[in-house]
Amino acid sequence: MMSRLGVWLMRRMAVLPLPVLRALGWLLGQLLYVLAAPRRRIALRNLELCYPQASAAQRRAWARETFVRFCQAWLDRSWLWSAPQAVVRARVQLHGALHELEGDAPTILFAPHFYGMDAGGLALPLHTTRPFTSIFSTHPDPVVDAWFMAGRQRFGDVRMLNRADGVKPIIANLRKGGLLYLLPDMDFGRKESIFVPYFGVPAATVPSLSRFARLGRAKVLGMYTRMTPTGYVAEITPAWEGFPTDDVDADTARMNRELQAVIDTMPGQYYWVHKRFKTRPEGEASVY
Repeated sequence: MMSRLGVWLMRRMAVLPLPVLRALGWLLGQLLYVLAAPRRRIALRNLELCYPQASAAQRRAWARETFVRFCQAWLDRSWLWSAPQAVVRARVQLHGALHELEGDAPTILFAPHFYGMDAGGLALPLHTTRPFTSIFSTHPDPVVDAWFMAGRQRFGDVRMLNRADGVKPIIANLRKGGLLYLLPDMDFGRKESIFVPYFGVPAATVPSLSRFARLGRAKVLGMYTRMTPTGYVAEITPAWEGFPTDDVDADTARMNRELQAVIDTMPGQYYWVHKRFKTRPEGEASVY
């Protein structure tokens, strides 16, 4: 019942001016930073590992910002998934190497977990008619999961796949000239990962970007979405040169370096509340 009420309320909030939603998100984020102590400690520990050269005060500021951005992005789903298409087009901009989306060459968009990822996911089908596939984990609440799936598929030819569906439909869509919106920058455990450096720290990293690119004979573009006062700006990079190679470890390490370079430009907008270093190499103690 509560989830149905929550989804109903989010749909009603779509009509609110963006500054009002962002102000409300700021207040909720400040509150969540204080109350969600376990997640706050995770964010601060991640930032300590990744930015040891930054002052403790700077890391606290980034951690506080990430809670604010989380809440603002959550409330923004109200208009992203319910407002008229014209509103979404006005607030979500797509810039960069847009020519890379032309034609039918199999294409993977590396779209890591910045808080604008859902806005970026909607920007693509608004600017191209190509089939578009993405992979998301199922939300445990079926009402919320249905809201997520409907919102993410509201424009264009979009197919959301569960991680449990395997790689066959992903590769099939790529080889037919489709786009894959891939978010592989999470720790999914030892079984699915290899250890490569991430901000100089060994991190269990899913090597799917390299493997999907090879299996699908696809080029890889970076797609990074930044939250702005007027909405979001998604930036597409030119195709990565020399990617993939025959060395999955080297490719995956490069992916982390590419991601690190973008995080450096907006540390407070990255998803630091995830235990990115939860899985450790054999013999190493937990960092949390």
